[in-house]
Amino acid sequence: MEHSTQLYVGFWKRLLAMLIDTVLLMLLIVPLLYLLYGGWDISTTPSGPQAGLDLLISGVLPAIVIVLLWKFTQATPGKMALGAKIVDVNSGAPASTGQLIGRYFAYILSSIPFGLGFLWVAFDKRKQGWHDKLSSTAVVKK
Repeated sequence: MEHSTQLYVGFWKRLLAMLIDTVLLMLLIVPLLYLLYGGWDISTTPSGPQAGLDLLISGVLPAIVIVLLWKFTQATPGKMALGAKIVDVNSGAPASTGQLIGRYFAYILSSIPFGLGFLWVAFDKRKQGWHDKLSSTAVVKK
């Protein structure tokens, strides 16, 4: 939303939100992986059904949880704790499901060159990372 009253959330608050979300996701994922591997020894490469379960727990489950949180609350717990939400950058309305799925996968592009796509938030006038720009979203104060 290009209105002058729109308050975009900056780099440091978004970084803190990400740290909160990472801890919460680990509280979900680590116990499941512990159960899958039967302990902390994960030195062997998973194969067969174990590899499939590992992929579901480590990759698919976080993606589903995050996109569903974005869809139904416009935020992850970290963003909620800091009073932020994700919106369509042009209208200020909630982002579409397609935008949110694209935003999640665009995280990969934001992270590849040493996290430069995330760092971009610190310098952008609308505080958008590359994942925001690619999905036409912004993180704003509630």
